[in-house]
Amino acid sequence: MSTWQPRGAGLVVSAPSDTEVLLSRTFDAPRRRVFDAFTRPELLRQWHGARGWRLTVCEIDLRPGGAWRFVSHGPGGAEMGYGGVFHEVDAPARLVQSEIRDGWEAGEALVTTVFHERDGRTAMNTTVRYPTRAIRDSVLRSPMRRGAGESYDRLDDLLSEGDHP
Repeated sequence: MSTWQPRGAGLVVSAPSDTEVLLSRTFDAPRRRVFDAFTRPELLRQWHGARGWRLTVCEIDLRPGGAWRFVSHGPGGAEMGYGGVFHEVDAPARLVQSEIRDGWEAGEALVTTVFHERDGRTAMNTTVRYPTRAIRDSVLRSPMRRGAGESYDRLDDLLSEGDHP
């Protein structure tokens, strides 16, 4: 499934099932560039995180079975760490990975991101499957929508610069 948004439309968040959150956003860039921005540490450091947050640790072993680890620092010295393992890497079309947040007792999420290109634009659809409905509902009540929206706005700005591979 792909969700196409008009230019300038931001993040769309929905709950397609009792345990899933779907984040959809269209970027005005070819899917290879968008995929690279999701998987190359030098690009991730430029956009990943809400405004006021910066990615200080970005380790990626981009292969099935390879681990990834991010640590972000934000306002007031806040720190957020998370990581997981890649289950599928089908460049530039699809990523499937686990995600576990530091200090979060809720368990592991499964994150599937699909990139569809049409007319030089890329629709990104990320489905996050949580172990329970209660966890999914907790995430939907959190500032996730704002944080992810700001992060994808930063990515959109980076992609519009056009001076990177």
